[in-house]
Amino acid sequence: VRLEMGLLTVYVVLSMLLIGVSRCKYEPNWESIDSRPLPEWYDQAKFGIFIHWGIFSVPSFGSEWFWWYWQKQKQKPYVDFMQKNYPPGFTYQDFAPQFTAEFFDAKEWTDIFAASGAKYIVLTTKHHEGFTMWGSKNSWNWNAVDVGPRRDLVEEVVTALRGNSDLRLGLYHSLFEWFNPLFEQDAANVFTTNYFPTTKTLPELYELILKYEPELLWSDGDGDAPDKYWNSTGFLAWLYNDSPVRDTVVTNDRWGYGSICTHGGYYTCADRYQPGHLLKRKWESCISIDKRSWGYRRNAPLSDYLTTEQLVATLVETVSCGGNMLMNIGPTHDGRISPIFEERLRQMGQWLKVNGDAIYNTTAWRAQNDSVTPDVWYTFRPQEKSIFAMLLTWPNNGSVILHEPVVTPKQTQVELLGHGSVQWEPAKPSGLRVLLPQLSFSQMPCQWAWTLKLTGAT
Repeated sequence: VRLEMGLLTVYVVLSMLLIGVSRCKYEPNWESIDSRPLPEWYDQAKFGIFIHWGIFSVPSFGSEWFWWYWQKQKQKPYVDFMQKNYPPGFTYQDFAPQFTAEFFDAKEWTDIFAASGAKYIVLTTKHHEGFTMWGSKNSWNWNAVDVGPRRDLVEEVVTALRGNSDLRLGLYHSLFEWFNPLFEQDAANVFTTNYFPTTKTLPELYELILKYEPELLWSDGDGDAPDKYWNSTGFLAWLYNDSPVRDTVVTNDRWGYGSICTHGGYYTCADRYQPGHLLKRKWESCISIDKRSWGYRRNAPLSDYLTTEQLVATLVETVSCGGNMLMNIGPTHDGRISPIFEERLRQMGQWLKVNGDAIYNTTAWRAQNDSVTPDVWYTFRPQEKSIFAMLLTWPNNGSVILHEPVVTPKQTQVELLGHGSVQWEPAKPSGLRVLLPQLSFSQMPCQWAWTLKLTGAT
């Protein structure tokens, strides 16, 4: 018996070491929370898909902030829209039964996301309207199981994603709710009381983590309340120390007034954030294909959608500066990804099939963009000692000068991804001139942003 117990003890100790159980204990303060290393998978992934879906998808007019603009700010376009299309006395809650999701197929969504080349998705589980996309115990009759689809939409997405090993699960959750009486009471008390977070927000967060085990938690909407009101550091200490996803989970920086771009796992700083240079901490650029809204808009004109060329350029610049790009779509109330969103997603995937080596598993290089030649951005693969120069425009004169790399004539080789080796010659006073092949449109390796891979250069 003693021998068996001894072997069991050795086995348990070795197992703990192998799986990393012997870990740092994080304290509920920002100094300790911010010291946690970011799990490697997130930096390697580079590209994710944001999904804004909820009751706001029913009116699908103006913005996902429809309720706020209509009832709180009483903006004229929203008031006029409701007066013209809905009977007197119609409330925002009356939209809920129309949130039907009858065409929603999580497997179909997952196939589209996988085709986009994205490595993670972030699903809105609750926006500022307070409606939960799962049957939350803390949101009675204002969730997708009790009303509308009468389905656990989060569970369906989770199940479909877990069937695809290339995609990781992220969940978005709003800390506050515009019109929740408990939050309004706390706000009136200048957040000296915390009825809302203790009875609503925190129970929901624990529920999401324990039930769905996401690898990314995207927090949002602090309602101008400080992190102490939300007990953000207490929750994050539990998340990093004791939760079932403690080793892999990634979080952002929206954990209370003043925490954005200051505390958390990685920085988002602002919607559509693009610093244009390398930051000291990992960051994420959140952009929506629809330039004016994160939720679906039925009346959006074509000019309001970013082109694939613009999306590729944003991804290139973001990754060159050390960030990830989270690209947003807004599904319809009945659960469809509209053709224009699907087209953009699939075209991003087509581009990444050719140029993915310059994006995935790369790091920022010593130069982010070329100091002389415009629209050239660099990334680096340390494991291969490869430098990638991504050209946002194809030169008209058949060549491009790269001023940043240091080259050696007998050692440096240059390849156009999707095509093959290309010739080059030294440039003065430094760098190299790459002689690009003369290709017809059908021979081009891709339609947007072309990548030169340099080996044997520094």
